[in-house]
Amino acid sequence: MPSRTTIRKELLFSLAILFVGAVLFAMVGLLAVLPVLESPGEAMEYILVLLVGDLVVLFFFGRSLLDRAVLRPIEVMVRDTERIAQGEYTHRVGAMESEEFGRLAAAVNAMAEGLIANQELLAENIRSLNETNRELTEARDQIVRAEKLASVGRLAAGIAHEIGNPLGAVMGHVDVAKARALRAGGDPELLDAIAHEARRIDRIVRGLLDFARPREANPQLIEVRQVIRRTRELLEHQGRLDAIEVQEDFAEDIPPVRADPYQLEQVLVNLLLNAVDVLGGVASPRIVLHASVTEHRRTVLPFRRKGDPPGVDYSHRRRFHYRAEFPREDPFREGERVVRIVVADNGPGIPPELIDRVFEPFVTTKELGKGTGLGLAVCARLVDGMGGTIRARSPGMDGASFTILLPSAEEAEAGGPEASAHTAPATLAGGDLA
Repeated sequence: MPSRTTIRKELLFSLAILFVGAVLFAMVGLLAVLPVLESPGEAMEYILVLLVGDLVVLFFFGRSLLDRAVLRPIEVMVRDTERIAQGEYTHRVGAMESEEFGRLAAAVNAMAEGLIANQELLAENIRSLNETNRELTEARDQIVRAEKLASVGRLAAGIAHEIGNPLGAVMGHVDVAKARALRAGGDPELLDAIAHEARRIDRIVRGLLDFARPREANPQLIEVRQVIRRTRELLEHQGRLDAIEVQEDFAEDIPPVRADPYQLEQVLVNLLLNAVDVLGGVASPRIVLHASVTEHRRTVLPFRRKGDPPGVDYSHRRRFHYRAEFPREDPFREGERVVRIVVADNGPGIPPELIDRVFEPFVTTKELGKGTGLGLAVCARLVDGMGGTIRARSPGMDGASFTILLPSAEEAEAGGPEASAHTAPATLAGGDLA
């Protein structure tokens, strides 16, 4: 690479040539004109004209020299630097002819690259800190939730112990009293009502225990379509779906999921029985069972604010509070394949004031005495244990739909146990919410 000329050398050389040229021009002019001049006044006037001419030539030549050697390179550098400052981080100051401006341009480019690298490193550190903060917040929420569930479990165990034995004695006495009434020709209607309410108390206690201490999971590779069809057949054999049109909408090539098939059946049974309960007064009752696979996409809030440099994530300027959610809103990774199971009905739907609370314990839309409000809470707990989430939706009065999202199993596990392995039938506890 040829060495560049310095501004100092260029200016000194050009000014020297200009000075020498001006002197020579003046001397030649004087030598040529002085012999013909008639008076000293004319000579003085001629010298002034030569001097003014030299100054004019010096002015325009010097201006052109400064513009070419100094001013235009400075303007180019200012424009390039302003573009970098305005966010065009890939732009760089162009090459300069002079050595001084070339070194200055290289220094500006190096400084810009260093600043941009530091900004990207800072943004990456902030992203890492935000992710760590999110994980710590989720861990804290899980600990709080686990402690709450442990408290509920201890309370439920105490209730089961304190109520279970007396309740069993009451139910036994009711049976004995009923038998005696029948032998005496009496009416056992009140005794039947007492037995019914006692069994309801027993179901509430057992449901609370199931919520606090669900059975130990036995995860395996399962095919969700087979589990859905097996659950449907289970209810059809009992006549629970006789008056209802059941539609299946299953996509092809749905990957297996790793979960406990018994628990997934239990979740589906609760959702289907909820739908059956609310469709009793509907003219054309219908349930739709849908299964598909999708690629998860996170919903990300815009981190940039007015004044943030473009291209750099300054999310540290905002602080987010990660609210404890159960079921979790978004437990999946970006781009992860997720299996989607939907149970939808055309019933009356879920009241808007309950749509965000349907998975909380003891929340129900059923009449008093017809539901415990624990069915969906148990469903949410089971789905969360499978690494997924469950969501409720009720668009106006067009029924309700419950969506189960489960992470698909790794492709390396596709040769695992058969998904069609027999599983124990799910407990047909009545659902608690439409």
